[in-house]
Amino acid sequence: MKRIIPALCLTLIIIGGVAAPLAASEAATCCFTNPRYSGQCKVTPAADETCADILTYLNSQNSVGKAYCGNTTIRGGWASVTCEKQKAGGLGSQDARTQNRSAGIGTTR
Repeated sequence: MKRIIPALCLTLIIIGGVAAPLAASEAATCCFTNPRYSGQCKVTPAADETCADILTYLNSQNSVGKAYCGNTTIRGGWASVTCEKQKAGGLGSQDARTQNRSAGIGTTR
């Protein structure tokens, strides 16, 4: 029994050490929406930034100098959301244009 507890603790520490970088990489992207902005804005924060800092910047009427969300000038109305995964073949994507071309959609003759 005395050997099992330290081995179990060591195993939990190792598993925790592996899971932590995965969670950090998932949390490395912040996503925001705004009714006046098309689609979802995804931002990777710098080392000294948080998602809350970026959201404050986007909602501040006086903020200038950073190129978030395609360098948008939209200020106010931003909300933090869960990031959506990219879907292949979505409207306007390269996959959709290729499929449409092969089907004769959107071509003029």
